[in-house]
This record gives sequence, C-alpha cells and structure tokens, in this order.
Amino acid sequence: MIAINYSTIRNNLKSYCDQATDNNETIIVTRKDEKNIVIMSLEQYNVIIKNARNAEYLAKLDRSIEQLESGGGTAHDLIEADDE
Repeated sequence: MIAINYSTIRNNLKSYCDQATDNNETIIVTRKDEKNIVIMSLEQYNVIIKNARNAEYLAKLDRSIEQLESGGGTAHDLIEADDE
C-alpha cells in the first residue's frame, strides 16, 4: 500500500496507475481535510465487491437458518411437475 499526496499523483498519474494494475498495488491519495481516496485496479475492485456480496448472501442464509431453528417458517407440500 502506497500513500501519496494529491500533487504527487497528479504529476505521476501514469506511473501510479501502472503500479495499481501491474503490481496490484493499492494507492491512497491523501487530500486536505482527510478526504482521501483509493486507487486500485479494476480486477482488485471486482474481487472486493464480489466478496462483499458473498458476505451479504451468507449473512442472509444465516438469518434464515436462525429463523427456521427458532420455529419460524411454514411447511408447504411440494408441487409435483407433470411428467409428459
């Protein structure tokens, strides 16, 4: 992880973009009033988003299992498909 100020990134944007994409480097751009940003490759970003969605899905499954185990839920008969 690299932390640099706004002026430095502005003067060397290509180099830092290359580091983010070629070396999977995460770059923190420091700005006034702690309004910092992060630069990373699209590949790395997509992995983070996928992991977050998976975590949300697993949490939803856990809540559903807890509801069933505590007596929540309703039993239904299965609908059989007509065999043709």
